[in-house]
Amino acid sequence: MENEAKEPRISLTEGIIVLLFMLVIMGFSVIKLQISPQIPILFVILLLIGWAKVRKFSWDSVNQGIINGISTGIIPMFIFILIGALISSWIAAGVIPSLMVYGFNLISAEWFLPSVFLVCTIVGTAIGSAFTVVSTIGIAFLGMGLTMGVNPAMIAGAVISGAIFGDKTSPLSDSTNLASAVVGADLFSHIRNLMWSTIPAFFTSLIVFFIVGRTNAQLNTASIDKTVNVLTQHFSISLWAFLPIVLMFLCAWRKIPAIPTLFINILVAVGMLYVEEPKTKIQAVVNTLTSGYVSQTGNKNVDNLLTRGGIASMMATIALIISALALGGLLMKFGVIDAVMGPLSRKLQSNGSLILAVILSGIGVNIFVGEQYLSVILPGNAFKSTFDKAKLAPVALSRALEDGGTVINYLIPWGVAGVFAANTLQVPTIEYLPFAIFSLSSPIFSIISGFTGIGLKHLKTRENV
Repeated sequence: MENEAKEPRISLTEGIIVLLFMLVIMGFSVIKLQISPQIPILFVILLLIGWAKVRKFSWDSVNQGIINGISTGIIPMFIFILIGALISSWIAAGVIPSLMVYGFNLISAEWFLPSVFLVCTIVGTAIGSAFTVVSTIGIAFLGMGLTMGVNPAMIAGAVISGAIFGDKTSPLSDSTNLASAVVGADLFSHIRNLMWSTIPAFFTSLIVFFIVGRTNAQLNTASIDKTVNVLTQHFSISLWAFLPIVLMFLCAWRKIPAIPTLFINILVAVGMLYVEEPKTKIQAVVNTLTSGYVSQTGNKNVDNLLTRGGIASMMATIALIISALALGGLLMKFGVIDAVMGPLSRKLQSNGSLILAVILSGIGVNIFVGEQYLSVILPGNAFKSTFDKAKLAPVALSRALEDGGTVINYLIPWGVAGVFAANTLQVPTIEYLPFAIFSLSSPIFSIISGFTGIGLKHLKTRENV
């Protein structure tokens, strides 16, 4: 206790300098040098510890800050491990391939853009990865649309909007799990609460694509038919494959926590696999759950889409989360966050202004750093105590983090997601930006919710605590 009493206090000016210096280093590393954020975060932690020692913080404070930060993510990181196993088991059991086949049946020539948007939402929700949707069926849809004379920027906007919707609402999504983890919210409560901004953004996107996307051109379905044939030949495609999906929704409806829900779904998927292939060896199942499913259909696009999952696939993300949470814990322990957020929180008198501040912070991190995970983690750590004081539930903060963080990264030309989408689809970010309707409208509906109070959860509601 004596050591804690002697710890120095950080001024507002010093806190701002520390945060800006940190953002400049990470932004330069991710944007200019184009390196993954794990090492820049560790370097920033090293510099932060050096600054803390110069300011006479104790080693106990350093250690406790790291422990406090990482401890908040233990359960979510375990969930990430289970999600890796679930993805690979769903592919092996034919769940994800079946969703793709039934989704492809929705493609219409006359209503090409809304069809693309809807299929990307279905596949994105099934696999929980916008990057995978964009880099696989997104490329296929782009080629189909170009042969019909559709504006490539519109096609890219429809693909990205649908992919982000799926990524945002899927319990398999790492960004969705991260947003709930940072604030300590239940995963399924977080997903349910997302609907207050996600559903309006979904229908806004759908309406816009219906208005701008009608065409009289003929649709060449050769590439889709080829993909469907490959999936049908190599996987068990049936309505029974929707059983784990239904089970997932039932568990969410019954408010069963994420960990038992994921365990149940993994067991059901493995059981389905043995029903389809009774001679499957236990070693093969274990390898699939551990290292991921390896698709060997011979079709490059299908194999790229379905070679994924496994516990090992989550390790890089877990390393990033551990590093970022440690950084957040240190910033909190050293009082940097309190020094900067204290004066700001006193000026934020309404719930709407709090939501607006979180969303603008997420957009700011995306602009200055260009990394979607950090656009969730940094504002999440900064505003957590402020939301507690305002009696707002953790899910209120986690929704604002997603609406201002993960969905915006695709609109930043130097952002990780923006660069990826532009390079993959060969459409500049600035060109598809006006048609990425879902990304543009999500923060707007979230801000409206904040100022009107519609769908804004408070701590007094027991299920949202």
